[in-house]
Amino acid sequence: MRVAIISEHASPLAALGGPDTGGQNTHVAELAAALGDQGHDVRVYTRRDEPLAETMVELRQQVTVVHVPAGPAEPVPKDELLPYMPEFGRWLTRHWQDGLWRPDVAHAHFWMSGLAALAAGRQTGVPVVQTYHALGTVKRRHQGSADTSPPRRIRYERMLGDSVDRVIAQCADEVNELTRMGVARSAITVVPSGVNQRIFTPDGPAARRDPGRLRLLGVGRLVERKGFQDAVRALRAVPGAEYVLLGGPPAARLSDDGFARRLCALAEAEGVADRVHLVGAVPRADMPRWYRSADLLVATPWYEPFGLTPLEAMACGTPVVGTAVGGLTDTVVPGVTGDLVPPRDPQALGVALRRLLDDPDRRHRYSLAAVDRIRTGYSWTRTAARLDAVYTAVRGAPQTSGAVA
Repeated sequence: MRVAIISEHASPLAALGGPDTGGQNTHVAELAAALGDQGHDVRVYTRRDEPLAETMVELRQQVTVVHVPAGPAEPVPKDELLPYMPEFGRWLTRHWQDGLWRPDVAHAHFWMSGLAALAAGRQTGVPVVQTYHALGTVKRRHQGSADTSPPRRIRYERMLGDSVDRVIAQCADEVNELTRMGVARSAITVVPSGVNQRIFTPDGPAARRDPGRLRLLGVGRLVERKGFQDAVRALRAVPGAEYVLLGGPPAARLSDDGFARRLCALAEAEGVADRVHLVGAVPRADMPRWYRSADLLVATPWYEPFGLTPLEAMACGTPVVGTAVGGLTDTVVPGVTGDLVPPRDPQALGVALRRLLDDPDRRHRYSLAAVDRIRTGYSWTRTAARLDAVYTAVRGAPQTSGAVA
């Protein structure tokens, strides 16, 4: 099939670690590659955010990235992109109507991509599949007045759920949230993300570490909802361990990052500054070395649509202690591949970390089970095959209707 992937702000070509780059970029890149490996002709449409970017860039065989001219050719925060989505949709419509490359199916990633894809799909007859990656209802619940999403986000997300040909949820928690929004359960198919098992393996070199100190690893964008501050507070309960945090800007620019400064100040106040190390951005190719160097991955988000880093850690044989939210409740099996604790509870987190660090035999069992779980259930090949079945089904489905405001 010809598969159009719409990812308005998350380009598979972007460097990771910025405020708007992270798991969705990785998801789109890996999914596109896996679909290409299965023989599909894949084009990823993302917004042009720099003036010298070529219109079409070959990512790999069978996969092309297309830069869509919608809004200024410069970086724009994703929460400010909504005004450019009509332009994005009109460009897709013209591009698909010119007869040179018309997709059999369009798969939109994030709600604003869905608006553009749905507008173009209605004009061209292309069926649309929607993956949200994050939901406005969840963000509003956790961030309240600090939520910078456009005011109409939740209404648009609800409309998309009623209007697209299929909604792809990544975990059971997301299904529950979507049905509470009013999306019909029959319109939802659960397809979890995968992990690149050629890169993330338990065998290979590990990053250097102090052999006399246990290592806890944190990975992610330096934003409050990731809960890194809870991990710093929990460190007092595990005096023999260090906490190494990967993510954010490059190391040379960490001092300019407000959240990084607040985290360092918190470590000082908690008396653990000598055991908290912020590394900054790490190239994706180096991530397996860091996972292998850790005794545990500490995944502490307050909410998480899915969470790729626990999958990557488990693929490298690193057990996970995480918060019982979102996709982590699907991917981490408590007492088997890791342990789960309530979010925003440093005391419970500290207790769980201490108990597991004090029990090397249990950590070893978790490690073996984690690798097995990933190998049997979370490959990108498996994800692409399940989506192939969805794409095939919607190609013959009648086009849905609904107003795009």
